[in-house]
Amino acid sequence: MSKDSKATKQKAKILSFVPTAEYYFTKGVKAYNRRDFHKAKKYFLRALQLEPGEPMITCQLAVLYTEMGEYQQSNRLLHSVLDELDEELYECHYFLANNYAHLGLFKDAHHHAKLYMQLEPYGEFVEDTEDLLQLLTLEAEELEDDDFYEHDDLIVQQEQARNLLESGHFPKAIEVLTSIIENYPEYWSAYNNLALAYFYLGEVEQAFEILNDVLQKNPGNLHAMCNRLVFAYYQQDRQEVNQLKSVLEKIKPLSIDHQYKLGTTFALIKEYELAYTWLRKLHKHGYEGEGAFFYWLAYAAYFTGHESLAQSVWKQVLEHNPEKEGFEPWSEDKEKYSGFEEHVPSIMKKFDSQFVEERLFAIFLTSVSNQKDEILSKVLRKNNKNFSSLEREYLSCIKEDDADYAKHFSAHETAELLYQYHQPIGSVESGLYLMWFTVYVKILNEELSLKNKQAWAAAVEYVWLHLRNEKITQASLASKYNLSPATLQKYVKSVKNLLV
Repeated sequence: MSKDSKATKQKAKILSFVPTAEYYFTKGVKAYNRRDFHKAKKYFLRALQLEPGEPMITCQLAVLYTEMGEYQQSNRLLHSVLDELDEELYECHYFLANNYAHLGLFKDAHHHAKLYMQLEPYGEFVEDTEDLLQLLTLEAEELEDDDFYEHDDLIVQQEQARNLLESGHFPKAIEVLTSIIENYPEYWSAYNNLALAYFYLGEVEQAFEILNDVLQKNPGNLHAMCNRLVFAYYQQDRQEVNQLKSVLEKIKPLSIDHQYKLGTTFALIKEYELAYTWLRKLHKHGYEGEGAFFYWLAYAAYFTGHESLAQSVWKQVLEHNPEKEGFEPWSEDKEKYSGFEEHVPSIMKKFDSQFVEERLFAIFLTSVSNQKDEILSKVLRKNNKNFSSLEREYLSCIKEDDADYAKHFSAHETAELLYQYHQPIGSVESGLYLMWFTVYVKILNEELSLKNKQAWAAAVEYVWLHLRNEKITQASLASKYNLSPATLQKYVKSVKNLLV
């Protein structure tokens, strides 16, 4: 053996490498410059996870969303930078102006462009902002002064209606959508959403009438045909389902929006092979969409045997909507999440609603939830500024388990009467409780008596069932709540008047 073999052997040093937010941000910028937006988004999101309060990362991600055409998502991030992270990151105003111009919201675009010029007169984007302002001025000159912001109002109203539909405020959504249709009689999207609102309220005939009207005035309207198919599926009208399905499966749209609508529609009616065809095609072409796209793609993939893809896509579902945890298509425990009262994120979302009736509903859901203490802890930590004195008192009574709180809150006692017959509270039953709390707020405003809680509960239930086209007589419902038919008739009339 050579003497070298006797030399002291040094142990190898293992250097740990822990990527930082700066590391992922740099990789994201490189991917962005290569126009590889999918990788850039992945890196920016990872950087933001590691350093969530960093305004430059948030701003860069917003710019990326603009490049991808996701202007509203970009705007949400830019506003969060200015409102919460760094109000002096003035270039955000330029990016907002650019986004709003793309969305057709010229008033907002003009506002942020002027603001950028005032705050950053020698900034990097001054020339671009001047060009944008010139374009906005030309747009204004081509239109009548009264019409310049007309498109702005349409988009704002449309967004408002969408939020109302998603939060379950169907009567208010109907008001907004009806107003849109009056002002824009050929804006078919509003008709389709109006049909959805009526369907969710249980007014099925009215919903079908609206869709028939759309198809008569705008034959071949794909959204109307898809909505008809979904309505027929939930009405268990097999003949209508088969007829519409045979028509829609022959359609090969070029529009990405129409491909997405077809894919999600087929997924809703559990035609997963057809759904997978369209949603996977969009996915292969880099379509991102929102959480709903990944949700339905995961379901379509799983139920067509593409389990690895489904699991991969589900991770993106949870990135967009963490509250979907437990709703995996393969979850054996999915049934236990079917009711809102066991679904903490759903209740928390209602607490953040801008509508008092939905927040009152959230408090009631908390009172009947097995996870009441957890929810109350989250709510009390947030100290929600939207709460009225009524809501704060209601919350306090529930927190203290005050045996007499029902006496002080007729709304709660009436809801408890409904809860005897309608539980667990799922997506369908929630409409009944939202209707009651909506009526309750109106009762307070009108200073009506709440003394006869059985009558109010029975009347709300009757109106709700009637709107859902469920056959029930006032006499049978009066007997159920130990009322006279005359009393119930009187309160049914009051409920209908209050809901107008």
